[in-house]
Amino acid sequence: MTTSTSTPKPRRALVTGGSGDIGGAICRRLAADGLHVIVHANRNRDRADEVVAAIVAAGGHAEAVTFDVADGAAARAAVESLLAQGPIQVVVNNAGIHDDAPMAGMDERQWTRVIDVSLNGFFHVTQPLLLPMARTRWGRVVSVSSVAAVLGNRGQTNYAAAKAALHGATRSLAREMASRGITANVVAPGVIAGAMTGDAFPAEAVRQMVPAARVGAPDEVAAVVAFLCRDEAGYVNGQVIGVNGGMG
Repeated sequence: MTTSTSTPKPRRALVTGGSGDIGGAICRRLAADGLHVIVHANRNRDRADEVVAAIVAAGGHAEAVTFDVADGAAARAAVESLLAQGPIQVVVNNAGIHDDAPMAGMDERQWTRVIDVSLNGFFHVTQPLLLPMARTRWGRVVSVSSVAAVLGNRGQTNYAAAKAALHGATRSLAREMASRGITANVVAPGVIAGAMTGDAFPAEAVRQMVPAARVGAPDEVAAVVAFLCRDEAGYVNGQVIGVNGGMG
């Protein structure tokens, strides 16, 4: 008599903004930890496909998906389609945009669009995942914020407002979902190498701003996110963790 054993399916993780520098690093790290990663993009589908290809080439499991997190109907339809294939037990809200200007010269479109992506996008993607996640009695919600949400930054009232709002929302969500085995935390990077932030700061400015006197690497952010998504991080909940070289 022979018995067959089936390999359990890997947990599925949705990473919004997964085609960017930090997002791509998070996707690759989660895949290396054995998760099936859903790499989200809005316009950069080619970059999302590249992240997927790199994960698959390394022996991992991944797929790409495209939708606008700021569009509530589109996001809900995309999430429901993904849920039809099985539960999603990890969500990393990494999507975000800059549209910088001093507030005195900022127009309403700049204010609204930045908040729509970072804050409303968090709601549009996370909310429909919560009850299905709760039914599995295990889940991880990680949102990527910014040191700007903690310290403020000139020209970024919209961005800082959106990211700081994630801190309060996350702390409240942690209290709501903790009894279901679901944690909610924030990772707040500082100056990280890449297209969005790190390349905009001269080396001398970095030495003045950052006690560590260097920019961070996307992989350093991804390492913290990955830890928060593991079983052993189950008692870390409602926290904002800086990855900023000592900025604050």
